[in-house]
Amino acid sequence: MLVAVIAACEIGFWVLLAAGLVTRYLLKLPKAGMVLLAAVPLVDVVMLVASVIDIHHGAEPAFKHSLAAIFIGVSVGFGHQTLRWADAWAAHYLGGALRPVKPPKRGSERARRERAGWFRHLVSYVVGVGIMIGLGLLSGRGYDAVLAPAGTWTLVLVIDAIVSFSYSFERDREKQSV
Repeated sequence: MLVAVIAACEIGFWVLLAAGLVTRYLLKLPKAGMVLLAAVPLVDVVMLVASVIDIHHGAEPAFKHSLAAIFIGVSVGFGHQTLRWADAWAAHYLGGALRPVKPPKRGSERARRERAGWFRHLVSYVVGVGIMIGLGLLSGRGYDAVLAPAGTWTLVLVIDAIVSFSYSFERDREKQSV
């Protein structure tokens, strides 16, 4: 049941996002579009409530709970950026706005952007792992099973840090070569 709720919430996220943008730009109803876009985070609330109810009703902590926690964490960390990105492109394609500026491939702005992306990833990780721990504690059966994906996620976070911060060192090398 929880897996179906997670799938429905993920689909609901994209449906609400698309509906909000279409309403805002194609139907020319910006306030109604903003209401739909403001409802996007409610999808995460539904997923969290479903996970808590599932654990509360005696479900063994499992990967499905971890998956919900990961989706919620990523949504908290990257959701606003995703909405802004989608809105900028929808404004361009559907509303006639200027094409969004492409991010730089090099330089200090690229380094800053990469570091900001890693910090969003860190926020996602902290929220997701926090929810995993909370669900494990709520179950009363421990959190070993629900925390299993956290090890892989930790490795991904470390690799992301190395890659993201390497752009800062690239900038230093550019300065030295000039």
